[in-house]
This record gives sequence, C-alpha cells and structure tokens, in this order.
Amino acid sequence: MKTLTIKQPWATLIMQQDKRFEFRSWQTKYRGDLLIHAGKEIDKEATKRLAKYIPKNMPTGKILGKVTLVDCIKMSPEFKEILLKENKDIYTESSFRENYGWQLENVEVFDDPIEAKGKLSLWDFEI
Repeated sequence: MKTLTIKQPWATLIMQQDKRFEFRSWQTKYRGDLLIHAGKEIDKEATKRLAKYIPKNMPTGKILGKVTLVDCIKMSPEFKEILLKENKDIYTESSFRENYGWQLENVEVFDDPIEAKGKLSLWDFEI
C-alpha cells in the first residue's frame, strides 16, 4: 500500500483529524488509500507551538494508520485563506512554503502502530 513518511507532530495531527492537508513541494496523481508513517524526525518548533493539540509521547518510526488521499490542490491565495480560517494554529504561513496541499480524509488509526523504516516520496509497504 502507498505510504507517506511525515515528521512528528504533523503525522499525529493528521491521525487526530486536526490537520486535513499535508503540504508537499510536488504533486501526485495518486488517489486512494495511504498509510501515514511517523518519521523519526521531530519538528521541535511545531511540537512546542502546538503542545495543546498533541500528546506528550508521540510515536516515531511507525505507521500510525490509514487515510484516503482525495485531492492534490495547487497553492493559491484563496486556498491559503480558507486554511487559515479553518485553523490558524495548524495552518500557518510556514505551511504554505510548499506548492501543493494533499487533501486527506477517512482517517483510520491503528490500535497497534506498525514499526517501519521511512522513505522519501511515496513508498510501498505490505500490510
């Protein structure tokens, strides 16, 4: 199954349904089920800034669950404005350095996260 490695706390925020878009510099034509892998790297600034949204112990190096990638939207001033209105804590100006917002829906959190080594880009993992 297609898998995407994401730094913490962003992977956890997606699985908690606090973050509906993942931002990337590249677009994808892929649509469908996507495993969310929490990478080993932690965005310390974001973790501190978003402490009220996230648990103290975030898993790293594990597949946390599954989502559906439903769209890949090119950044525009209008799209940025919509996201800032939705949640200005999570969607900050720094979120918009990337060119595309990947829209994620149908979050399914795994009871037992799966240990896995992450990779760049979209990668395949056998469940």
